[in-house]
Amino acid sequence: MKVCLVGSSGGHLTHLYMLKPFWKKQERFWVTFDKTDARTLLADEKMYPCYYPTNRSVKALIINTKLAWRVLRKEKPELIISSGAAVAVPFFYLGKLLGAKTIYIEVFDRFDKSTVTGKMVYPVTDKFIVEWEEMKNVYPKAVNLGSIF
Repeated sequence: MKVCLVGSSGGHLTHLYMLKPFWKKQERFWVTFDKTDARTLLADEKMYPCYYPTNRSVKALIINTKLAWRVLRKEKPELIISSGAAVAVPFFYLGKLLGAKTIYIEVFDRFDKSTVTGKMVYPVTDKFIVEWEEMKNVYPKAVNLGSIF
């Protein structure tokens, strides 16, 4: 299975990296910010840099939507996984359009209200994962798998 792991650098990237027992056996590529932490952590991985800052930026959304269209058509992932943030949005919507399955993991520090990204991708996510039982009140179709940390 070919997997796309998409997310901001920093904590979101660390969250995805902690899923290594799953993705290490898969053909994969990453989409994240071209920052020192990402370059270091993903030194031996296939990585596509995305545009940032992304939060509430129409310019970033447009640039990253064009990137998502190019990358997803080239790579043809079967599964897209993200824990946020905003760069996930175009990859989830275009990925669904191109036939990929999607898994979104809401961030650990949210236990009673949604993130902007979570709210935006919720309608197109095949498996929406939360880490707190209380979050199922926010996202009724979510699955609580407990803490990834």
